[in-house]
Amino acid sequence: MDGWRAFFLCLCLMTTHSETVADFKELMHLMEQMETTQNHSVTELVWLIRTLEDSLLNTSFEGKNLTLKTHSIQTLVFKLSCNFPGLTLSSAALEQASQALVPHSMQFPAELTRGTCRKRQKALPLRLICVYFSTDYFFQNNNSSLLNNYVLGAQLSSGHVKNLREPVNISFWHNRSLEGYTVTCVFWKEEASKGHWGFWSPEGCRTEQPSPSLVLCRCNHLTYFAVLMQLSSAPVPSELLAPLTYISVVGCSISIVASLLSILLHLQTRKQGDSITHIHMNLHASVLLLNVAFLLSPMLPMPGPACTALGAILHFALLSCLTWMAIEGFNLYLLLVRVYNIYIHRYMLKLCVVGWGVPALLVLLLLVVQSSVYGPHTIPVFDSQGNGTGFQNSSICWVRSPWVHNILVMGYGGLTSLFNLVVLAWALRAVRRLRAQEKAQGPRACRDSVTVLGLTVLLGTTWALAFFSFDVFLLPQLFLFTIFNSLYGFFLFLWFFFKRCRSKAKVEAEMEAFSSSQTMDAHQGTLLACTQKPLALSGNVTCLWT
Repeated sequence: MDGWRAFFLCLCLMTTHSETVADFKELMHLMEQMETTQNHSVTELVWLIRTLEDSLLNTSFEGKNLTLKTHSIQTLVFKLSCNFPGLTLSSAALEQASQALVPHSMQFPAELTRGTCRKRQKALPLRLICVYFSTDYFFQNNNSSLLNNYVLGAQLSSGHVKNLREPVNISFWHNRSLEGYTVTCVFWKEEASKGHWGFWSPEGCRTEQPSPSLVLCRCNHLTYFAVLMQLSSAPVPSELLAPLTYISVVGCSISIVASLLSILLHLQTRKQGDSITHIHMNLHASVLLLNVAFLLSPMLPMPGPACTALGAILHFALLSCLTWMAIEGFNLYLLLVRVYNIYIHRYMLKLCVVGWGVPALLVLLLLVVQSSVYGPHTIPVFDSQGNGTGFQNSSICWVRSPWVHNILVMGYGGLTSLFNLVVLAWALRAVRRLRAQEKAQGPRACRDSVTVLGLTVLLGTTWALAFFSFDVFLLPQLFLFTIFNSLYGFFLFLWFFFKRCRSKAKVEAEMEAFSSSQTMDAHQGTLLACTQKPLALSGNVTCLWT
């Protein structure tokens, strides 16, 4: 009987070994197939990745870990228990690691298995798989370039791991200069779209640079990670970030108070007012919303629905502000060209539909098509005292898509600035031609200068400074743009207050002229009566006195 037992035991071991060898061969064949076959469709890419992950999670092997590699793909499988102490993987420490692979490492915290062990009564065996790609072929995305074209992935057999209190540390070493690049730690977020099965997103990851040759990613979940590189022609110098932030906060706060005061003063008059005043108040409202959203945006840099909503609101406020600037220019054009017969049926209603409706429609369309277009946006900071780009970057909730930023931010603002600059030049020409016909140049010249400055602010021509952020213009542009546009609401308030005081002085002057004319008419009537009737000496004296 003992002989038969030994025979069956050997047979089982041989069968298990043969199955294990078959599994290894299938895995190697799959990895080689992924390397050699090109021009995969999106469905085929997803199938290959999923098949590789499932095979690694279900492969039988002896020992605590398994490592397989091909030319551009390396896979590792680890058996974990609930008393997992943490794990650090380094390319230099792996025996099978090829010297051609770029140095990298992944550090997993002990917290990795706690959530699964709390949910399950029994400490079931867990598996951690790591998949390293030295090519970005399987994760191609437009407008993206990966550092060393390297992608590091990790997955736990229990399912998705997210919201870790202790982050997973992923290190990428390199030997290239990062000057002029915005470098961001990202993960592959699956979302089916035309031509792609996902996109790179910075949600849940923090980017650091402990040394010029190392990029450190700290992420609170498991998935595929990489370092995204984007050309940045005008990064912000790190030493200027603090003063620029201070100017922005102070300027926007002053503009918020000024815009609120302007709106309250307008409401206090309790009268309908003309279309010009209504246009001014709508512009004040859009500037108020823009400043409030801008101040709140850096407070929610972490991913989530709140940051997406705030980024959409900030974009809507900017588009509304630019649209109302263009409406100011259009209204000024009507006043200059069509002096008479400029009545338009429901003029203000139509302007409100354009000023508020068009930006809202554009933002809603973006949210419907791809909600991930809004979220945490990293502002590039250049460390002029180091050898590359500093990674203590500030983040705001803003537009993350490059093409949306180019078309619906820079392009939209450029067209608005160009139109208003043309209208401003037309207005200056009209004022100069009008004043050339007059002889008095003293007080008129002073008032005309104030008018020109007011129109310059009203039409938002200072926003055109955004297109001068290159070469020697960068540093002056940063400060001029920040100062002028953060105080834009305050400058509008000064223009509104100047017009209000000027209008009040004009009304008082007209009232005074009217009362004077009434008095003169009364005096003329009295003098006429005095000349027609022969009065005594006292009567003549009375007439002359009055």
